[in-house]
Amino acid sequence: MPIVKFTKENKEIEVPAGSYLREEAVKAGINLNCGVNGYGASVNKHLNCHGFGMCGTCRVLITSGIQNTNQLTKREQLRFKTPGFPPDPIPCLAYIGHEDNMRLACMTQINGDIEVESSPEVNLFGENFFS
Repeated sequence: MPIVKFTKENKEIEVPAGSYLREEAVKAGINLNCGVNGYGASVNKHLNCHGFGMCGTCRVLITSGIQNTNQLTKREQLRFKTPGFPPDPIPCLAYIGHEDNMRLACMTQINGDIEVESSPEVNLFGENFFS
């Protein structure tokens, strides 16, 4: 069974192959709906899209083992690769950096060992944002 290591929480969990990251994190008591740089974490824990890939608050950075996850879904491609798609409440995710390793936890299927950074920091003043 794959092992998921959460670096910020310093926690490792063993999950069944083919399970989704958000569901397994919730079972382990880890809140992945953290908002932006920690602001809104308590609200987003309850007010989110509940795993439909629409809100973007469960974004995580896969620091190791990205090959052990499924490919980007269409919703993730819209969220991370397409700047400012009209109904998008968070159009800037295409500019925050790490787009190749950033995933939505609710859309990420675990097929092997991975290392995850929950609530990666958003640098709105970085070099990627204004490009």
